[in-house]
This record gives sequence, structure tokens and C-alpha cells, in this order.
Amino acid sequence: MAKNKLARFAEMETLPNVFQPGYVALYREDYCFKGKWQAEVFHNTHPIVLEIGCGKGEYTVELGKLYPEKNFIGIDIKGARMWRGAKTALEEGRTNVVFLRMYAEMLASAFAPGEVSELWITFPDPQMAKARKRLTGTRFLNLYRRVLAPGAVVHLKTDSPFLYAYTKELLDANHLETFVCTDDLYAAGLDDEILGIKTFYEKQWLSRGKTIKYIRFSLDGTEPLVEPQVEIERDDYHSETRYMVHGS
Repeated sequence: MAKNKLARFAEMETLPNVFQPGYVALYREDYCFKGKWQAEVFHNTHPIVLEIGCGKGEYTVELGKLYPEKNFIGIDIKGARMWRGAKTALEEGRTNVVFLRMYAEMLASAFAPGEVSELWITFPDPQMAKARKRLTGTRFLNLYRRVLAPGAVVHLKTDSPFLYAYTKELLDANHLETFVCTDDLYAAGLDDEILGIKTFYEKQWLSRGKTIKYIRFSLDGTEPLVEPQVEIERDDYHSETRYMVHGS
């Protein structure tokens, strides 16, 4: 496994659809493609869609396949996993799919205000003990606001009852517009081919009897965001076992 990871890290350096800005560089200054992703990376004027925490990149690649008229960027810090999505995109000739290896905290250094038209958060660690680390917590929602265009849509797919309930309460507390909110996506009868995309891990959760929760919402507005003042029951999510099996 260690040799495989080293080989993947080495190959990542050569893949034309992978971008790996250094943390220090992003912390100190803006990334060279900030505000220029359409012109200098995709060479078109199509809308940019981000997937935060893209893992193996399955969702990013499938979205790119469904929507060739949009540009997709998968973001994650785990390079060994991202390698798979980058390779698949190249093998399938997906010129509208690239991957950006960085921490989500650095979004404002990599994207200009209004540069992003849509955002996906797919099966993140719910971080039940630390609201600051939750990808749907106020800290990250404020970061998304800095790069999202007016009218942009945010999607959350999760198998965690805790994260679903928390996010729903947060949206309610901040009076943010919610377009779709369901605690059992595949029983809700939503006729949407995007929502039918299932990653390897999503299939695993479904086979174990878990239901998939989904929320589609807007972050439009300028009022400061606040955390929900309610107690959310924790679930049995165990992030440390999430990738122990079939992690390649």
C-alpha cells in the first residue's frame, strides 16, 4: 500500500488535470489561476462547479460526464485517492474535469468572488465534536459565500443523521432558502439523474441499510451566519473506519 501511494503521488505531479498549490503559497498569496480558471484552465466561459472533499473523484467525473457544458473541479487534500478520479477523467477524455489538491480552508486564495456557480459537499466527515471543522458549519459556509456567485446552489449528500439534522437546523436558524430537504433521498421520488450518481462508499452505506440524506440550498444574503442553538443527537458514524477497507 505504501509503495502504491508513493507511485500515485509521483504520477500526480505529471497529470495535466491535477493542480497542487503549496499550502504556504496559498496562505501568503493568491493562486495563479484565481479568477482565471475559465480562461486559462478550461479555455471556455462555462460555469464552474466545485466538489468539496471529492475523495476518489467519482462524483466529479460523473457530473462532468452528465454536463459537458459546465466545468468541474474536485477539491481534496488526499492525493492518493484523488489520483483515481484524475486518471479516470483523462482516460475518458473529460476536458471539463480537473482536480485541485488543497485544504478547503484556502478556497478564497484559489477562487475569486463570484467565480463559482455551484458547490457539492458529498459525504463529509460530520465532525460531531468540532463545529469548526464541519463542512456545513458557519466557518465553511462563510468561506463558500466568498467565492459563490449570486444565485449559486449548494448541495449536501450525507449518510450521517447528525450532519443532516445539524445542517437543517443551521439553515433554519439563518433563514437561508432551502429548495430540497429529505432524510431518505431514494425514497423521496426525486427524478434527478444527478442525485442518482452513487459513489463506491455510498453504495456501501446503502448496502448496510443506511438512508442517504440530501439538502439543496442557497447562501445568498449578507447577514452574519450563526450556529444553531439546539442539541443534535450524535449518530454512530466512525470516520476512522471510513476508508480502512477498499481504500485504494
